[in-house]
Amino acid sequence: MTEFNLDDVRRWPDVEAENLYAVDATDRLLLATASVALREYAPGEVVVVGDTHGALTLGALQAGADRVRVHQDSLTGERALAANARTFGLDGRYTPAALGKDLFDGARLVLLQLPRSLDALEEIAWHIANSASSGVTVLAGGRVKHMTAAMNQTLGKYFELISAGLARQKSRVITAAGPLPAGPCRFPAKAEYDVGLSRPLQLRAYGATFGGAKLDPGTRLLLPHLQHAPAAASAVDLGCGNGTIAAYLALSRPALAITAIDPSAAAVAASRATAEANGVGGRIAVVREDGLAGRAEAGDELIVLNPPFHSGHAVHAGVALKLFAEAGRVLRPGGELWTVWNSHLQYRRSLEKLVGPTRQIARNPKFTVTVSTRA
Repeated sequence: MTEFNLDDVRRWPDVEAENLYAVDATDRLLLATASVALREYAPGEVVVVGDTHGALTLGALQAGADRVRVHQDSLTGERALAANARTFGLDGRYTPAALGKDLFDGARLVLLQLPRSLDALEEIAWHIANSASSGVTVLAGGRVKHMTAAMNQTLGKYFELISAGLARQKSRVITAAGPLPAGPCRFPAKAEYDVGLSRPLQLRAYGATFGGAKLDPGTRLLLPHLQHAPAAASAVDLGCGNGTIAAYLALSRPALAITAIDPSAAAVAASRATAEANGVGGRIAVVREDGLAGRAEAGDELIVLNPPFHSGHAVHAGVALKLFAEAGRVLRPGGELWTVWNSHLQYRRSLEKLVGPTRQIARNPKFTVTVSTRA
């Protein structure tokens, strides 16, 4: 067992690189702000939301909190927390929970890493106001460059008292208290789009679903070309997000068995809701997994991917390259990876190396669609 030190927290099994960090100044500021209070709460009264790799949860435990409840949207983040907890001998002292009543019931202190989107923040705030103790205090921290007045306004819909602390090392903590009546929850969000099918494609999204219920412009370019994908018994929508690609495949190719995969709990819930809204829930298996880790080598015929180009707030190609390599591992010889990507990222050489021969199918000023064939 290693003595706990924030500097020793790792990102693993998430992508590790010199410009990617497991702990940031916001983690440190949140823990410093809450340091005295953490010892005053009964077991189970402290909740952590948005912990990227375990620093907040383990720091709270080290400071005196006990039986901390934790919600991480990312499965990779959950696994990083578990690995770090084992390293420091703190496993078994926290409880993972889905975003909902079980997470916040009776909570008196919430430590929150502010999410990227206002929708995600609003859904979290709604659940806190709906389920936590009337005396709950929320400490919501973020990097100043990513914080906006709209975040205060969003929290102000659900809490009577909102105040912002002084910035330190380019991070700031917003304190929210006095939960207001939550009213009805507006999630999942709903939208529909004409994508050339016999009826509009229905999309659903929860707060943390990347892109919300919108039709991603890269995916819009990709969809009509999927009609020309080779005949296959099954397909994988890798990084399924709100389930657009999986639902489109199910509606346009009725004989296809589809697996939709994403590490995000919000994406998994959204993809299931999208499938049900389009009447294809029975044909799409939605799995929360870190990439293709759970799939057999050389077993898949067709994979479709709109890869992320960021890791948290940082623009980084590491996640996409990891997914390309995994696709190369699980595709059978002759199997195909259909990918849409931001043209400026110039992924074609990487696809050639990690998957196989790659040809361009379509391109517009912003996006490129390619097909890579496993040799």
